[in-house]
Amino acid sequence: MHHARLTLSTALLCLSVAALSACSGKSGDAKKKPTPQVGFVVVQPSAVPVQTSLPGRIVAYETSEVRPQISGVIHKRFFTEGGTVRAGQPLFQIDPSLYQASVNQANANLASARANAEAAAAKADRYKPLAKIEAVAQQDYTDALALARQARASVAQNSAALDTARINMRFTTVPAPISGKIGRSLFTVGALVSASQADPLAVIQRLDPIYVDMQQSSSELLALRRALSTGGAQKGSTAVRLQLEDGSTYPLVGTVQFSEVTVNASTGTVTLRASFPNPDGVLLPGMFVQARFEQSIDPHAFLVPQGAVQRDLGGEAFILLIGPDNKVVRRNVAADRTYGTSWVVTDGLKPGDKVITQGINGLRPDAEVRPVPANTPERLVPHKAGESGGSGGNSGSRKQGG
Repeated sequence: MHHARLTLSTALLCLSVAALSACSGKSGDAKKKPTPQVGFVVVQPSAVPVQTSLPGRIVAYETSEVRPQISGVIHKRFFTEGGTVRAGQPLFQIDPSLYQASVNQANANLASARANAEAAAAKADRYKPLAKIEAVAQQDYTDALALARQARASVAQNSAALDTARINMRFTTVPAPISGKIGRSLFTVGALVSASQADPLAVIQRLDPIYVDMQQSSSELLALRRALSTGGAQKGSTAVRLQLEDGSTYPLVGTVQFSEVTVNASTGTVTLRASFPNPDGVLLPGMFVQARFEQSIDPHAFLVPQGAVQRDLGGEAFILLIGPDNKVVRRNVAADRTYGTSWVVTDGLKPGDKVITQGINGLRPDAEVRPVPANTPERLVPHKAGESGGSGGNSGSRKQGG
């Protein structure tokens, strides 16, 4: 009886040890994690435009102040305030009475001078043969000839006076010097105006096309020119786009025209001017905008997907790479701007580097990974016959790559 109890106890102990051994084996298998799979891209340098954003102000393409060139009282106004006028169109009529009288007087003086000139010329012609035969004194002929010449000069003087009177008469109608939009009239009918007054009668502005004056610091412009001269950058495009005050984007594209040759001493900036079409009059002089354009091209930059660039607590940008033996390597990089959907990396990468772009979460430097090209399709791998899942309910496992 005692021998039977001992045998039963021994059997139960063996079963317990076997069960523990089996559980221990399963636990060890569960703790062993598979090598994580990551997607990577091979980076190469490319020419990436350097986008510049500058504050700008809208300036009229042409601006002209309508001013009188004579003195007088405004008799009529021929334009509608705020409307469009064309070059040469009459805008104001100044009372022409005095100037018409001056024209009439100049006409009469010219007629008198011509009559005197004819008489003096005839007298000189008569004296000429008489002076040869000494029928008249030589001095008398000389005086007659001088009087004829004076009379011809008087005709020229009075002719010029008539031209001046006619010009002043023409100035009684004040025309538009340029085509464009005219503002309000600063003087009304009945106001006395003069050529020496400080204020114009009105102001005309041409708004299509229109200018945008942009301000760039002289230090930035100097750095750009140095980069262009040393080959660190290439000339970019002159196309410019505008962001308006309400945050919307102006639909039409402008062109950079020129850069000012002097630096503003008070602001330390240089003015760049761009020209924009403005057929609908959306852009108005005085508006503030943000101008964006590609001022240069960096020929040695790397475009990296945005998800691949991370930042540490200090704000330093870094990238995880596939290193030797398929181990993760951390590399600090300079990534200060974006282009499209990618970060522009200007320092820290080399041609041919394998940048990890997928499966980044949880990766640490020196961790071993199984790299595959980014966006490799995922496929299902079924269990082999006789294998059993850990939960007993799965019929297959998921595997990436191929």
